[in-house]
Amino acid sequence: MDNVASLMHGFSVALTTHHILLMMAGVLLGILVGVLPGLGAPNGVSLMLPLTFTMDPVSAIILLTSLYWGALFGGSTTSILFNIPGEPSSVATTFDGHPMAKQGRATEALSFAFLSAGIGALAGVILITLLSGWVAKFALRFSSPEYFAVYFMTFASFIGLGGASPFKAIVSMGVGFALASVGMDSVSGNIRLTYDFDVLLGGISFLIAVIGLFGIGELLLTMEEGLRFEGVAAKVRVRDVLLTAAKLPRYWLALLRSSAIGIWMGITPGGPTAASFMSYAMAKRSSRNPAKFGKGEPEGVIAPETADHAAGSAAMLPMLALGIPGSATAAVMMGGLMIWGLNPGPMLFIERPDFVWGLIASMYLGNVVAVVVVLATVPLFASILRIPFSIVAPLIVMICFIGAYTVASKEFDIWVALAFGIVGYVFKKLDYPIAPLILAMVIGDKAEDAFRQSMIFSQGSLSIFWSNPLVTTLMGIGLALLLLPLIGSAIRSLRGRAVTAAVKG
Repeated sequence: MDNVASLMHGFSVALTTHHILLMMAGVLLGILVGVLPGLGAPNGVSLMLPLTFTMDPVSAIILLTSLYWGALFGGSTTSILFNIPGEPSSVATTFDGHPMAKQGRATEALSFAFLSAGIGALAGVILITLLSGWVAKFALRFSSPEYFAVYFMTFASFIGLGGASPFKAIVSMGVGFALASVGMDSVSGNIRLTYDFDVLLGGISFLIAVIGLFGIGELLLTMEEGLRFEGVAAKVRVRDVLLTAAKLPRYWLALLRSSAIGIWMGITPGGPTAASFMSYAMAKRSSRNPAKFGKGEPEGVIAPETADHAAGSAAMLPMLALGIPGSATAAVMMGGLMIWGLNPGPMLFIERPDFVWGLIASMYLGNVVAVVVVLATVPLFASILRIPFSIVAPLIVMICFIGAYTVASKEFDIWVALAFGIVGYVFKKLDYPIAPLILAMVIGDKAEDAFRQSMIFSQGSLSIFWSNPLVTTLMGIGLALLLLPLIGSAIRSLRGRAVTAAVKG
C-alpha cells in the first residue's frame, strides 16, 4: 500500500501540462533518433543530456526517458517499413514485420508492434512499482563490502549472462576500468593515467565515450555497408488500429511469456537486444506452425517487441534502487543523475521520493503518450528515410560533434569523440560488446572506492567480503556467474564425449 500511495504522489508530480509536453517532445525526438541509422537510444540520451543541466531533475529525467521510449518505437518503424533496424533490439522485428509490410499489411504490423510494445513496457513499470521500495529498503543494510559485492556481481553477470564471448566481455570491461581511472584518484588525490596532458585531469567523460562509440562508430559501419533506403509506404488509420487491437488478446500467451523474458533480461544485464531475440526464438519454438515464422507471422512481431520494451523498462529498477544500470541507456541516465547531484541507490528513495516516484509515474504516462504519438507520426518519420543517406550521414556527424563539444565546451572533446568512434567501429567489427565498457566507465570508480574502503576497514584482509551472510551470498552469486561460462563449456564437452562414445559403441 505504501508503494501505491507513493505512486499517487508521483502522478501528482508528473501529471502537469509542462511534463506532458516534455513527454511528447521527448518521444518525437526519440522516434527521430530511432529512425536515423547511426544514432540509437544511448547516443540520443547522451546528446540530450547536456541540454538538461539547467532543468530540474524531474523534468530532465522525464524528457530523457520519453526519448528512450521514442527511440525504441522508431527502431520498430524502420524495421517493419524498410527492413532496417534503427535499434539493435529491433533486428528480430524485421524477420516477420517487413514480410507483413510487403504483403500489404504494414498497418497491421505497426499496430501489433506498438500495442504489444506498450503492454511490455507497462509490465516492466508495474514490476518497478511493486519491487522498487522493497529493494531499496533491503539495500539500506549495505555498507562498503556489500556494495562492492553487488558491483562485482553486476560485472560478473555481464560476463556470465551477457551473451557475448566471456573473454571479449572482460576485455571490454577492462578498457572501461582503465578509462574510468583517468584523472584524479578520489581516495588518495593522486593523478593517474594523464601522461602530462592537462586536459585529462578531469577524466574522460562517459558522455563523450557514448557519443563516439554509439554515434560515430555505428555511422562508420553503416557507411561501409552502403545503406540504401527502400521502404513500404504506410498510412495508419484509427479503424485499422482498433481492428488490430481486437486481435491482440488471442496472443495473450505470447504477451505474458515475452513480458517475463523481457523483465528478466532487463533486471539482469542481458538487455533489450538479447530479450527480443530470446523471445522470438521461444515464440517460434512453442508455435504450432513454426514454418510460418519469417513469412509474416504476427506473433513474430508481438514477441520481440513486447520483450524489447519490457526489458527497457525493467532495466530502470536496479539503476534506481541499487545504483546499478541494467543496460547501456540506463548507464547513461545514471550518469545524468550523478551530474544533477543525485546518487542512485536506496537513499534516493528517502532523500528524493518526489523524484523517484515522479519518474515511475511518468513511465506509465510516457509509454501511453509514446504509443499515441508514434501511431500518429509514422508517415512523417518514414518519409525522413527517403532523404538520401549522403545528406543524412553528415548531419548525424555534425549532431554528434556538437553534442560532444556541448558537454564541457572543449575542442579536445571532439577529437576524443572521434577516437571513440574508431574504437566503436573496431569493437563492432571484431564483435566485442560495448555495454560492459560503458558500465565500467560509469560505476568503475564507485566499485574501486567501495573496495578500497573495505580494505581500510579490514586492514587489507579480503575476508571482509565473507564476513556476514549477506555479503557472502552476494559474492558467492558473483563467483557463480563468473564461472558460468566455464561450467557451461565443461557440460557441453562432457555431453559431446558421451555422444561420441555412444556412436562408437
